Amino acid sequence: MSLRPFASGTVSFGLVTIPVKLYSTGETTAGIQLNMLHRKCGSRLKQQYICPLDDEVVGRDEMVKGYEYAKGQYVLFSEDELKALNREATNAIAIAEFVPLEQVDPIYFDKSYYLGPDKGGDRPYRLLAEAMKQTSRAAVARYAARGKDYLVLLRPFEEGLVMQQLRYYDELRPFSEVPVGASEVREPELKLAKQIIDQIANDRFKPESYEDEVRHQTKELIEKKLAGQEISVAPVEAPKAQIIDLMAALKASLASASSESAATAPAGSRRSPAAQEPTAPAKAARAKQAARAAAAGSAPSADGASPTPPTPPTPPTQIAARKPPKPSPRTSLREAQAPAAAVKRKGSTR
Repeated sequence: MSLRPFASGTVSFGLVTIPVKLYSTGETTAGIQLNMLHRKCGSRLKQQYICPLDDEVVGRDEMVKGYEYAKGQYVLFSEDELKALNREATNAIAIAEFVPLEQVDPIYFDKSYYLGPDKGGDRPYRLLAEAMKQTSRAAVARYAARGKDYLVLLRPFEEGLVMQQLRYYDELRPFSEVPVGASEVREPELKLAKQIIDQIANDRFKPESYEDEVRHQTKELIEKKLAGQEISVAPVEAPKAQIIDLMAALKASLASASSESAATAPAGSRRSPAAQEPTAPAKAARAKQAARAAAAGSAPSADGASPTPPTPPTPPTQIAARKPPKPSPRTSLREAQAPAAAVKRKGSTR
């Protein structure tokens, strides 16, 4: 199904003019919009402007526009004055210069629109898109429409062009107003941070991998409501405790990333629980090993490991080095009489 353009215009650079059509890049049916209803009767409410001083509803014909220059003080403008301030809507996209695309920071991007060729503009449209693609440049232009003067950027996109509405320089707040405390970047922490980045790094951005979870949950609740089912609110997960130690936080993040990568590894790279349990032949071999160990006088361990070797006997040198026990009086008397008896026997033999 082809998109429907919401506006038309012309792109001009030099003496070349390209008729184009503008298309919205957003999908209007993707969003979910809830309306304000009257609780009593279910009717949709209407918005009205009420004057708090007079306490009455003010119609469109009684309204004027003004600029608040001080608290409660306004400068009023009539319709003719506002028309004089409005820029004439020429719908012309006048290219001012071509700049390298990487020189335009995305912080200036506001809205984006598809540009397509209008009647008679196919050839110059293709020519401009291909020239900018090969030179890696984008076109900075001014676009006058709806009474305003827009700063836009034309850049190549797929097979055509995209018009990016930019914010003016004075519409951005300087980053210097952001309070950033002075802190030292330590080398060990920087090394861990780089490891975390490398673990979850990807060479391509895949937007289809991300979805709006709140929108999907809202659609599911709407379908349940239409089906007459009751809706139960899921408990909100409590926030995790803040880790003060930066090094501990980096190590925890690195461990979490490692576990997630291991969980998402291919099935062939991990052993299944069934493969980790011993098979029947392995159990039989362990039983034979246990029987042999029991016959040898040693019992195997519970996990089937090799039995613990018996304690070796004490060496003779250690036995000789031990202190002899203290002799008793009776033992010493017998030992003293034994040599005398031996001498008497020798004399009688002679």
